[in-house]
Amino acid sequence: MTNTAGYHWPGPGGVGAHLTPGLYERLIDAELAEALAASDLRAVSGKVDSADAPHVLATHLAARIERALQAAKGRERLELANRLLALLPDGSALQERPEVDPKKEPSPDQLLSLWPAGFDQAPGRPEIPLADVALLTNGPQDPGLAAELVKEMGSADRIDLLGSFIKWTGVRTLLPGLEPLARRGVPIRVLTTTYIGATDRKALDALAGLGAQVRVNYFSASTKLHAKAWIFHRNSGYSTAYIGSSNLSRSAMTDGVEWNVRVSQVATPHVLAKFAATFETYWSSPDYQPYDPATDSARLDEALRDARGLPGPGTTSTVTALTVRPYPHQQLMLEDLEAEREGGRHANLLVAATGTGKTVVAALDYARLIERLNGDGRRVLPRLLFVAHRKEILQQALRTYRDVLKDGSFGEMFVDGQRPARGDHVFASVQSLQDLCVFEPERFDVVVIDEFHHAHAASYRKVLSHFRPKELLGLTATPERGDGVSVADVFFGGRIASELRLWDALEADLLVPFHYFGIADGTDLRRLSFRRGQYDQGELSRLYLADRARAAKIVENTRQYVADVGRMKALGFCVTVEHAHFMADYFTASGIPALALDGGSSRAEREAGLAALRSGEVKALFTVDLFNEGLDIPDIDTVIMARPTQSATIFLQQLGRGLRRTPTKAVLTVLDFVGHQHADFRFDVKFRALTGLGRRKLRTAVEAGFPFLPAGCHIELDRVTQDEVLKNLTQTVKLRAAQLVADIRVHAGDVRPYTLRSYLHDADRSLADIYAGNPTATVRGRKIPRTWQALAGLALGGGKEIGEASVVELDLLRRIRAFTHVNDRPRIAAYRRILAALALAETPAEAEEVLAGLGEKAAYAPMLYFSLWPTGDPGEMAVKLWEAVRSGVFRAELEQVLEVREDALRTVARPLPGRLAGVPVLSHGRYTREELLAGFGVGTQDEEKPGNVREGVKYVRHLGVDILLVTLRKSEADYSPTTLYRDYALTPNLFHWESQSTTGENSPTGQRYITHESRGTDVVLFVRETKVGEIGTEPYTCLGRARYVRHSGSKPMAIEWELDRAMPAMLLAASKLVS
Repeated sequence: MTNTAGYHWPGPGGVGAHLTPGLYERLIDAELAEALAASDLRAVSGKVDSADAPHVLATHLAARIERALQAAKGRERLELANRLLALLPDGSALQERPEVDPKKEPSPDQLLSLWPAGFDQAPGRPEIPLADVALLTNGPQDPGLAAELVKEMGSADRIDLLGSFIKWTGVRTLLPGLEPLARRGVPIRVLTTTYIGATDRKALDALAGLGAQVRVNYFSASTKLHAKAWIFHRNSGYSTAYIGSSNLSRSAMTDGVEWNVRVSQVATPHVLAKFAATFETYWSSPDYQPYDPATDSARLDEALRDARGLPGPGTTSTVTALTVRPYPHQQLMLEDLEAEREGGRHANLLVAATGTGKTVVAALDYARLIERLNGDGRRVLPRLLFVAHRKEILQQALRTYRDVLKDGSFGEMFVDGQRPARGDHVFASVQSLQDLCVFEPERFDVVVIDEFHHAHAASYRKVLSHFRPKELLGLTATPERGDGVSVADVFFGGRIASELRLWDALEADLLVPFHYFGIADGTDLRRLSFRRGQYDQGELSRLYLADRARAAKIVENTRQYVADVGRMKALGFCVTVEHAHFMADYFTASGIPALALDGGSSRAEREAGLAALRSGEVKALFTVDLFNEGLDIPDIDTVIMARPTQSATIFLQQLGRGLRRTPTKAVLTVLDFVGHQHADFRFDVKFRALTGLGRRKLRTAVEAGFPFLPAGCHIELDRVTQDEVLKNLTQTVKLRAAQLVADIRVHAGDVRPYTLRSYLHDADRSLADIYAGNPTATVRGRKIPRTWQALAGLALGGGKEIGEASVVELDLLRRIRAFTHVNDRPRIAAYRRILAALALAETPAEAEEVLAGLGEKAAYAPMLYFSLWPTGDPGEMAVKLWEAVRSGVFRAELEQVLEVREDALRTVARPLPGRLAGVPVLSHGRYTREELLAGFGVGTQDEEKPGNVREGVKYVRHLGVDILLVTLRKSEADYSPTTLYRDYALTPNLFHWESQSTTGENSPTGQRYITHESRGTDVVLFVRETKVGEIGTEPYTCLGRARYVRHSGSKPMAIEWELDRAMPAMLLAASKLVS
């Protein structure tokens, strides 16, 4: 089956390219001449104008040269390039040649079109050559946009149109081109929105009547589609596209001040590839609903009226007709919750900024619980109690649950005198629940408590201590109390089930974009006391109170960066109460009215201060600890960070106070005043929370000025701050072993034994801090493996000295990093079981018996073995694993790593379906190449060793399974337009994959891909974002079994695979071309 979606083309003029009817601009070389002679198609050709010949010849050669360079490897590429350069004369030799009459110069022939014999209605050509790029501005020298589009239509094989709105007047001007398309049966796809209500239903009806497939995004309030573009697909390889400012309206088509760029597959192939891939992603998205005038006109009319703010003819439904789907960040939270429950944790806390849809997550989570309970077709609703402290929150929550469940009668209110009749699904205020005799402790299966930071209050504690639900879910934006105590520590064992990734919410357009400015304040904090991630607050406050120059600098920069200080609503965060009052007084004295509020302020003082900020009477509030919901002022548009903050949680809480969307707020301005920090202060924690970047990429981002941020966001560091941050990041990313030894000693204190898990939690570090970089280190003149036991042994003493370890043990310890990615419980349990069983064996023969007696866990032994010895002899597996375990050093280290990985599990791994159910590789598990191949029997039931497999595809014959290994970012560069659009997710269940360049659709491999279902073979897809990760070679995530849907092209083939199981949310975000 050939794809009709249009996201892959043959290259124009490729060697042996298939000739199809259509327009061309291709030089006729010997190969093409031979192909034309053998073709039944009638060719139309012409001479290339001598003035255009250099450009045409260069374009032709460039394509051929690029293909030759792609086929070559390494040094061959350089040698080929040098041979080509040697053939070119230098400039002076060219200048010395005598001039030749252009009319007497030989001119190359160019194929212009191919048509079936007897075809006498060849379409006209656009004014702009098919291979060229042009900018159209509706100027007097430019061809008219509408006229060009009509001409482009005449030779197109397929057309895609993307427009934020479509007007009848625009469609009307294009009817001379659209009507012939309908008669020819040319596929047309149209994507548009109800944005500002500008689309005309008549226009969509007309397009649908002409045979176009139309899809509409009805979410006008949140749509981010403002693009306007056309793409004209041509099977000849000469596709073209128009991208610019023109919507499909009369003025945009004719006389508006519009800029549109015409691009071509020949001159800008990667631009067209991105266009086509992005369009396909939009087209596959459930956000765009098919539009049929016969059934959807009323819905469209209503959506357009709503977008224009006009009243409808009837009453509004109490339950939305649209399916509530999670945003990517919400999907990630749902996956985290599922993973926590799989691990036996049934009291969970979600942390996310106000306005990011925590209640939606709770409702979707409840719907998932219903699905789990109703697997046998029954309709059982778990009894639910939703608790909040305000009636408005309860009303909104009830509406959300009804929308998610599509049940307008779901739930009852218990607030302000309203009492539930049945009491099965209750939305109650905490005040109404003070008489707890109304409900027995086991009454509710699920209890959800909104604004969980109130849980310290007596009224909330009373509720929490009374009920004993099967599932407890807390929701909050601010887990930290003013005294630094977190509700996570008090009620959830110090564990947050899921915490919002800020950049995900920004990508979803749920929060206002931020402009962050890091400003050097000139202070020197290097000599202050700093312990466990915090400065001594007294010392820091005294330093700031004595530094009026710093306060003046904060005022000066506030005036500089804030657009209008007179209309500013700022919130400033200070070290102590005294510091907050100092800053408020200084701002007021400087002509910017300000107040200080803190936990000791009376209720009346707080309310008066907040009212003054809302009204504009004061322009700034300075505070220390007011993070709770009482300080909820959506209009805050400026955050002043007048104190250093290392904690990511506190930093995001501070930022979150200003990220609420309002109609009048376009951006949040963040002013962060940075001094010369203590050597142990870490900038990476804050900037990773702000950007979502890993440690390796964070340093590059700082150097480059943060080029990749969510739309509308901006981070700017002044020169001094940038130098300070870069110096700090260099120390953090390349943390020396001696620094780690000292850090372990500080955080361990008197705790013995002190585990790797405890240290990473206490120090806010990751496994990468221990295992990244060189696997050996030198400390105090001694060379040691960079492992936990070695570092902790030097820091704390005791235990076996690493220096006493054998050469074999040292080599094994260096391979520990091969297990730092393990992310599923069955594998962790299996590895532990293998280690424990082998530890009991006394001889190699017993080791063989032990492995044979492990049952289904024995299948994991090759994965463990080849992770340590990628090209090892499978006949030695039992003996070598036994030797590795005997000494105890390797086993102890691996146990520490597995404990950390188990604690960090956020994945629900599932067995592969069907014939592959017995394979120890699970969907959504992460695996090294050696590990996953061993799991499929490579190395044991297949002669090739896992460590010798270098290609991205492997057919495992004894299982009848094709393993596809995909790296999304082929280039190590942050942005590589030539390689980004080959492999990507279209939807959570659809993945576009490009085969190896030698695989044709009629080859044995290509046919196996296409017909795998009828042949009884399987395809399993593995994906990773980059080749190199934080610790070393990046592992792959198993997306599970895939089913062939369609393909296009040949050598390479572009195949669309349908996954049995939706992709993990985090990998989906990395795999999609659009947010």
